[in-house]
Amino acid sequence: MKLERVSLNQFKIFLTFDDLIERGLTKEDLWHDLPGVHQLFHDMMYEASDELGFELEGTLLVQVHILQAQGMQIIVTQYPQTEDFEEEEDYIEMKVTLDESRELIFSFTDFEDIISVSRQLDQIGIEDAAVYFMNDLYYMEIRTLLHPAARENLIAVMSEFANPSIVTSVRLNEYGKKIFDKDAIRQICTYFA
Repeated sequence: MKLERVSLNQFKIFLTFDDLIERGLTKEDLWHDLPGVHQLFHDMMYEASDELGFELEGTLLVQVHILQAQGMQIIVTQYPQTEDFEEEEDYIEMKVTLDESRELIFSFTDFEDIISVSRQLDQIGIEDAAVYFMNDLYYMEIRTLLHPAARENLIAVMSEFANPSIVTSVRLNEYGKKIFDKDAIRQICTYFA
């Protein structure tokens, strides 16, 4: 589990599917096992609170993005406590939204990391990808169809260089600058290797 404080009232949690299994849940349980999911969120909120020094009280907006192969990214935003509940110290209201993405999109802070990851992806037979630039980040969308073992290799390689992204390909196409529209890995290896 990775934690990141985004602002005074917001933090992110990233859980791999292995993290979920360690906590006794599967990806499918997220849609069906409501008591188990509620307990998972409750535990994660308190872990994040302890590690990040984040005071949990009032209303929490919890956005859960299930990423196809990587795991899930949870964005927690705390809203100011209302007057109605100021007297209840341990009151927490969670409003949870759940979203699932089938796309494999990763973000990078530096183009050099894209070059490095492209060399490794080329070696494991992944060639078809697109690369975009938007909001000071580079994005790589993996378009090669992968079987589960190849997906695990991809995640292992990408975790060294990139972060999973919840930005969609539609948003990247509309607002991002296309650097490589197709066969990005092959082209990067040809021009930059």
